[in-house]
Amino acid sequence: MTKILIAEDNATNRELFRELLEARGYDVDEASDGPEALRMLEQAQPDILLLDIGMPLLDGFAVVRAIRENPRLAALPVLAVTAYAMRGDRERILTSGFDGYLSKPINAKSLAEELERLLQERDDQNADARQSQTDSNHKPQSANAARNNTR
Repeated sequence: MTKILIAEDNATNRELFRELLEARGYDVDEASDGPEALRMLEQAQPDILLLDIGMPLLDGFAVVRAIRENPRLAALPVLAVTAYAMRGDRERILTSGFDGYLSKPINAKSLAEELERLLQERDDQNADARQSQTDSNHKPQSANAARNNTR
C-alpha cells in the first residue's frame, strides 16, 4: 500500500486530505509542522510527501531543502499544496526542489492525477536505476579481458 505523509498546519485541511487519500486506498500519516514532518519522514518512510508551504517553525521551502540535502530522503517525491497561487509562485516552488504543485483549494481529481504522475515517475526512475545496475553487472568482457581470464 502506498504511504503518504501530509505536512499541513491546518487541522481542517489535514482532515480533508486524509479523507480524499484514504478513499483512494492510500495509507496516510500526518504532521502539523516542518520539524515534525522531517522527524516522521525518517520514521514512517512514506512514498510521497504532500507539503504545505506556509507552516510554522519551518516553512515548506526549508523542509524541502532539508529533504534534498539528506541522501536517504533526496529522491522522495514532494508535492507542494499551497495557497501561494500568484503569478510566478508555481515556477518559484518547482525550482525550489518540489516535484509538483497544487494550489488550494485542492481539487480532488487534480490531487489524484498529480499523485499518480509523481508515483509513476518515481517507479520509472527506480526501474531505470535497477536496469542500469543490471546492465553494468552483465557487461560483455573485452577480448583482452577474456584472454586474461583464461590464462
